[in-house]
Amino acid sequence: MHPPRAAAAGRTASPTTARLINDRLALQLLQSEGPLTAGQLKSLTGLSRPTVADLVERLQEAGLITVVGESGAQRRGPNARLYGIVADRAHLVGLDLRTHSVTVAVADLLGRVRAEHTVLIDPDGARDAAVATALAAVDKALAAAGAHAPHTIAVGAPGLVDPATGRFGGTDWIPSWHVGLVGGLRARTGVPVLLENEVNLAAIAEQRDGAAHDRDTFVLLWLGQGTGAAVVLDGTLRRGASGGTGEIGFLPVPGTGALPSASGCDGGFHSLAGSAAICALAAEHGMPYGAAFDPKGVHELSSGTGVHEPPSDTGAPTEASPTEAPPAESLVRSAVAAGDAGAAFLDALAARIALGVAAVCAVLDPGCVVLGGEIGRGGGAALADRVAGHLARLSPLRTDVRAGAVGGRAVLLGAVLAARDAAQNELFGAAGPGVSPRP
Repeated sequence: MHPPRAAAAGRTASPTTARLINDRLALQLLQSEGPLTAGQLKSLTGLSRPTVADLVERLQEAGLITVVGESGAQRRGPNARLYGIVADRAHLVGLDLRTHSVTVAVADLLGRVRAEHTVLIDPDGARDAAVATALAAVDKALAAAGAHAPHTIAVGAPGLVDPATGRFGGTDWIPSWHVGLVGGLRARTGVPVLLENEVNLAAIAEQRDGAAHDRDTFVLLWLGQGTGAAVVLDGTLRRGASGGTGEIGFLPVPGTGALPSASGCDGGFHSLAGSAAICALAAEHGMPYGAAFDPKGVHELSSGTGVHEPPSDTGAPTEASPTEAPPAESLVRSAVAAGDAGAAFLDALAARIALGVAAVCAVLDPGCVVLGGEIGRGGGAALADRVAGHLARLSPLRTDVRAGAVGGRAVLLGAVLAARDAAQNELFGAAGPGVSPRP
């Protein structure tokens, strides 16, 4: 949907502000609608023909748009020229950091991914070696995309990110190479490096291209190796005073037999809906994961904060196996495929998840909750519908529960989108009234 005509600059704007707003509006239309003629830009913006001619000339001189063809096989001349954004005007880098891997995507100014590369990292090895491996992966992806240097970099990582500084808010449990890599990128490239919590980036991807595309207010509940949440209210991603919005793993809930502490989320919602808890629940329902499966053997972080390593969500090799899904995801998928045989396990899991969702709804009333991470993805509509049923019995607030739709690359795609927004804000000019991009 293109922006309404009313978003164009009105009579009260100064000439400079009017040009900025009109240029930005035209660029957004060219991004959302694809190549357009000057006449089509005039029709969609409601601007006069001379104003459109001026902005086209300005944007061409700035290297932001160019003639990409003509409208109609038989038409020729200035009025038939199709203008499009110069996608190679800037290259963007998105990174998804995990404990044991990093995935890099290089995209053009329109956010189209041109190259992607994943490498394994030894978290027990030397920090400098891990950072060097990750930086080499960035170089390899840039070369594969034909890019000489990035314009903007966005990094998604587990943990708190201080909204005031854009840096990790606590590093006691964060892999040291994560901190080193972000610092190395900033020192080596000299370009903007945006650091964001991974679940927040997944929420951006779900709102732009996924299950929440029709919602300005929603919560993404991340269900992976650990748990987390991202909150979008009135179109704005909310991070909180310290970056801790969505640390739902620490939420006290019934059924855990303990309470979480400041140093660890054991006893909180994490102990009901984290990967290890799901594996144990499956075993109780007679669904062991393989002949040698031991729920206690599933890696579970007992301290720290943030989403704890959902390793399969980038498609990167996982710590359990380079080719297989993590145990909890496989168990949920198997239960869905089993139909009636897996119904009891899915119902029990949904009842647990609904406890966390009910608490979120009581405080925020988001109207929509998206189940993300490998568990949300693996459970699909079968799990989401069950959670909705349990939630309806716990809360009087009408809430739509949906399965995530972006897939296993949500964090990576969210990083690319964040980098694209930042680059476009710089190159296109600050967004004017009515044309601010959605977060």
